[in-house]
Amino acid sequence: MGDQEIKAGSVVQLKSGGPLMTVQQVADHWGTLTAWCDWFVQDKAPWKKEHDTFPITSLKLIDS
Repeated sequence: MGDQEIKAGSVVQLKSGGPLMTVQQVADHWGTLTAWCDWFVQDKAPWKKEHDTFPITSLKLIDS
């Protein structure tokens, strides 16, 4: 990733695909760097905010 690193405010996506997500926080959980991410989904109703944590190794940085 060069100079670029995943940090709060970064836009990321799972390496396997999925929605674009915004990183809210990066933390070390028992020796694994994880990112707390938010994203939005639209079902039938208005947009719904979702969130979860992911290991940094499962994410790719999206150029914005």
